[in-house]
Amino acid sequence: MGILLLNVSAGIGILGQASLMAQKMVGISAAAAAGFVGLLSLCNMAGRFIWSSFSDKIGRKWAYAMYSGVGALAYWAIPGAAASGNMLLFVALFALVMSFYGAGFATIPAYLADMFGKKEVGAIHGRLLTAWSMAGVIGPLVVNAGRDYLVKNQGLADAAAYSTVVYVLGGLLVAEFALNLFVKAPESDTNPAVNAQLAT
Repeated sequence: MGILLLNVSAGIGILGQASLMAQKMVGISAAAAAGFVGLLSLCNMAGRFIWSSFSDKIGRKWAYAMYSGVGALAYWAIPGAAASGNMLLFVALFALVMSFYGAGFATIPAYLADMFGKKEVGAIHGRLLTAWSMAGVIGPLVVNAGRDYLVKNQGLADAAAYSTVVYVLGGLLVAEFALNLFVKAPESDTNPAVNAQLAT
């Protein structure tokens, strides 16, 4: 649950503020920022197909390690790309992290099936979706409240405030990476019938 919570929190917070972030961090127009948001939405959708399919080859745990580990590094590189005025890199980094956001959400059912068996996925995934609901509050709160606090109370410019927020989002993915390291499949039961159920 914590893995999905952190993954979604780090991604969903960006979508609502991506337009303003792009305008303040790299100085693009509102029209260009709208196109930027559209691109991120496409990357979110594409990640659900591309990276989740890739997880079939490398395994779910390694896939989530990639989503969170590489995603954190990408987040932390965004302020530098913005400061240098490298628009292509700025867009590419955001596109990458948004594709990982979509992938994290799409891969979780397969991760659960690998661990608990296909018959248990529905019930477990239903409970796990409460994490998505919580992330819908936490992610925007980190971005919006964090930016407001830094601007109003710390006197930072909008660009610097958003850069700090991006570092925090990267930190959420580091926490996700750490949690993923401790994920283990349940130990085999001594009852053969239970083991057969988990294997299906």
